[in-house]
Amino acid sequence: MNFEIVTTTEQLRQRCESACQHAAVMLDTEFVRTRTLYPRLGLIQMFDGEYLSLIDPLEVQDMTPLWDLLRNQAVIKVLHACGEDLEVFQHHAGCLPTPMLDTQIMAAFLGHGISTGFGALVKEYVGVELDKGEARTNWLARPLTDKQLDYAAADVHYLKPLYETLLEKVEAAGYMEALHQECNAIMLRRTKVLDPNKAYLDIKNAWQLNTKQLAVLQQAAAWRVREARKRDIALNFIVKELHLWKLARLEIKSRSTLEKEGFEPMEIQRHGNRLLKMVHDCDAINCADYPPKIERLVDFAGYKQMVKRLKDVVADVELATGLAPEFLASKKQIHQLLSWAWKHQRADEKRPEMLKNWRQGLFETRVLSILDEK
Repeated sequence: MNFEIVTTTEQLRQRCESACQHAAVMLDTEFVRTRTLYPRLGLIQMFDGEYLSLIDPLEVQDMTPLWDLLRNQAVIKVLHACGEDLEVFQHHAGCLPTPMLDTQIMAAFLGHGISTGFGALVKEYVGVELDKGEARTNWLARPLTDKQLDYAAADVHYLKPLYETLLEKVEAAGYMEALHQECNAIMLRRTKVLDPNKAYLDIKNAWQLNTKQLAVLQQAAAWRVREARKRDIALNFIVKELHLWKLARLEIKSRSTLEKEGFEPMEIQRHGNRLLKMVHDCDAINCADYPPKIERLVDFAGYKQMVKRLKDVVADVELATGLAPEFLASKKQIHQLLSWAWKHQRADEKRPEMLKNWRQGLFETRVLSILDEK
């Protein structure tokens, strides 16, 4: 397995020009994220079938040739389990690789579970057992070891034959249009940026709070997101999620109570006054402007029975298609459907994933008939 370590902009330009001559290019990234909000990019692997390049973003001065390749509509970008890679590209390049195909999604259209790993697929379809020993290594360390480099190169070297094999099988199964729709939907979700003012909805047990407490939580959670983005620090290294909930639940107004409730000394030292001020400020908010109480789907009448009936529909579709149930409709997607029906008055702009794209024809008639029952 031959590869080239790319450390200059000129090298990168040459390799990207070569890649543009091919129909598809294999991509992977290696990054580190421990205390940071955003991933710290350590290496990018690229294989076009001719050149296998290990691109060092710590050395290359100008990554523009690669970012231009990501936007090149004439070249398919192939990844495996692309979620974190898309986050890396979105942050560092300011764009996503388009068009993109994900071999994990391709395998799902052949009946594999949605989380099937790269190593398992390479073993089944390429006949090679990969060494995954470097998966948790420090990709920011320099110099990278021979073992690290070999591991990184293998991820795109074997991605190519895996992609070509899966592509043939997906085409034969008649799922190419559905594959493109699913990969495009994944990228669309990645382009959506969290509104800080809605961050409180993701705090565990926020549903237990009354409307005034939710006003406190909304302010604190929004502040934490903005602070994390500004300083590139993971959310829980700003203030722990549980502590935000306690701040709101107990409406804490003194540093001594912060200490009593187990807030970290650094949280109190750095952010204590700001946190307390948010609680005091909420006293001045008109109660009409508080966020509404959070409605949980599990509290709606008939929730358990409805989920069971929807899962029965998914099971029937599984029998008909051979696709894994968690790929057809995950628990999150079933909840999305119920939220659309019960909370959002079936608003078209909130149409759930089970009723869009390739899933629509599989589910719409049966699902709507169930939801329409009195």
